[in-house]
Amino acid sequence: MEQSGGGVFRQVSIEETELVVKYSSEDGIDQINLIQPNGELFGQQDVATGTQQVSYELGASYAPGEYTIVALSDGESIGESSVSIQPNVEINEMGIGRNQPEKMWDGGENNTDRNAFFTTDEEVFVTIENHGTGPNAITKLYFIGDVPYPSDDEGTNYVESDDVSGIYDPESDSEVQQVIIAPGEQITLYSSRSPFAFVPGIGTSCSESSKTGEFDLILESKIGGGQISKTYSIHYSASQESDGCEISISED
Repeated sequence: MEQSGGGVFRQVSIEETELVVKYSSEDGIDQINLIQPNGELFGQQDVATGTQQVSYELGASYAPGEYTIVALSDGESIGESSVSIQPNVEINEMGIGRNQPEKMWDGGENNTDRNAFFTTDEEVFVTIENHGTGPNAITKLYFIGDVPYPSDDEGTNYVESDDVSGIYDPESDSEVQQVIIAPGEQITLYSSRSPFAFVPGIGTSCSESSKTGEFDLILESKIGGGQISKTYSIHYSASQESDGCEISISED
């Protein structure tokens, strides 16, 4: 995602998790420094003769804010540019595997290789998009409220656990600690802790009368330490079985 240019810099852009600075090899630049929003040095790159680009790995542990790029020649500043590096991740869509199997990682085939009791019917997909100018890392996915199997002490109870993310990665066939989302990118996350499994005596079960409630879908992000959340209404149809009702959700 291009941020700025001008002066001695031809282009400054964020590519995946890197800040890329392009310049002219004719300007006599021999070093480029990247200064953090707090004024401290983030990194410096020596410029080899004839080169036209340097990059800085931001990763998922940088401080968001306004960065300054300084071009040096023989120790003297010959130009600088500023760039805002700030993620802005939003939840676009959330759905239950039982209702939208085609959007699950297995296409709704309910692959049980991972766990004998696992089914994508009980999992969810969450589509998120980064509208900001910097990468972010999503470190936790959980549900609080009137879902069948919530993530707090009413259910799986992993909200306070640093070792459980609740995020399933189909490629590694495992729960992962974080998922990186680059600026301008849209990705789909999958739950790993069966928030829509009916468990006797836990969470919300079906009943002879239909009922409604609401729940919060919450993502924790590493950059800025914030939470991204969205509230949904949930409706359970009437059923004679504790796990036999239909579930529908809608945004509040």
